[in-house]
This record gives sequence, structure tokens and C-alpha cells, in this order.
Amino acid sequence: MPFDYKKEYKEFYLPPGTPVITDIPAMNFVAVQGSGDPNAEDGEYKRAIGVLYAVSYTLKMSRLGGRRIEGYFDYVVPPLEGLWMTGGYAFDYSRKDTFRWVSMIRLPDFVTEADFLWAAAQAESKKKVDCSAARFFSLTEGPCVQCMHVGRYDDEPATISAMHDYAAANGYAIDVSDARPHHEIYLGDPRRTKPENLRTVIRLPVKQL
Repeated sequence: MPFDYKKEYKEFYLPPGTPVITDIPAMNFVAVQGSGDPNAEDGEYKRAIGVLYAVSYTLKMSRLGGRRIEGYFDYVVPPLEGLWMTGGYAFDYSRKDTFRWVSMIRLPDFVTEADFLWAAAQAESKKKVDCSAARFFSLTEGPCVQCMHVGRYDDEPATISAMHDYAAANGYAIDVSDARPHHEIYLGDPRRTKPENLRTVIRLPVKQL
């Protein structure tokens, strides 16, 4: 069976529906940075997602593409993730055009930057996708409060409020900034899932009081 990051690292991808404090280690991603409304038809965000999947699946199928990656094992491509920045913490869900974001997909630890560059070039050549915006991105988040949000993206403020309360009750303060952004992991496909059934991991950096 292919290695599935969601199942093997449940503490990162399948938190409970109530907030928990978790220490998030270093991880590598293929990432695209941009700005604007993620719901815009044929917008920058949706083009970025196409790039991420093109590179990610090229890496997954690398042996068929003729590249031998040291330590390679078969795996399920991890879920789409996003870092969200608004110049401060307060999100205005009615002004999504002001959002700045980093859209990303986790890379297996055996994938090096050289492997990533090969995959981006292959995706451009074989899939005719412009991957010039894709980057090999390393992130270490450290202590965070996270929670599984079930429902519409626009209903996240209630979950986020509960996360603030939990952090404060346990001796932490929310520490979201452009350097430590609001983080989301998308476990449902909004094209195929009813909005009320969408599952999103919400992760907010914290610091001890």
C-alpha cells in the first residue's frame, strides 16, 4: 500500500474537532506565492494549484519518467495546504481580494531541491504547465494550536474563536503574523463535497505566556 501522510501522521493532518496544542516539525513543500481572491474563476490561486499538482504528480511518477530518486517509496500525494497573510491577524472574509497566500503541497523527505527542479522542468515540458512560480519551500512552525473545522470556509471564524479561547486557557497566546501565518490544510475537494461537509485543518502558531 502507498504511504499515506494523513494516516501516518494523524497528529498533523487529522486533529480532533476541538483545539489541541501540537509541535510542528520541519517539512518541505512545493509552493507558489500569490495574492487575491482564491475563489476567482481562472484566478491566480487556481492557476497556482494546477502548478502544485503538476509538479507533485511528476515527482510521484518519477520512476516512470526516468529519474531514480534516492530513497523513493510509493506514496499518496499529500493534501493541498495554504498559508494566509493579511498584513495582520484580523481576516475580513468579505474582502478576499486583499488576501496574500502561499499555496503548497508537502514533499516527501527524500525529495531534494534538485529532484524538485527536475520535476518542475518535466512538468513544463511534458504537461505544458508554466512552473516558473513554483519554489522548493522549507517550513518549521513549532508550537501551534490546531483544530478540525467541518463546514464552509466562511464559517471558520467560530472555530478560530474557540482556538483563541483554548490557547489562552492553556497558557498560550496566538502568535500569527506574516512570519508565522495562519495555516490551513484542505482534506475535502470543494468541487465534489457539499460545503457543510468540507474538512479543513486550521493551524495557528502560538507562544507561551
